[in-house]
Amino acid sequence: MAISLSVVLLLAIILVVLLRGGSLKAGPAIVAVLFGFFLASTGMADDIQRFLDSIADMINSISF
Repeated sequence: MAISLSVVLLLAIILVVLLRGGSLKAGPAIVAVLFGFFLASTGMADDIQRFLDSIADMINSISF
């Protein structure tokens, strides 16, 4: 839960920066948000979540 909330917050910040910077217009941003919203309700949502969890685990296992 904490990781998905962090990812949502990070993506929201990136979206706001892109919108304010002018490199992303409002129309494509709305389409991207709607695509993510509807993708979350499909059968692919579990596979995407597992993929993101494995990436987070891999990053977490890196020791400096």
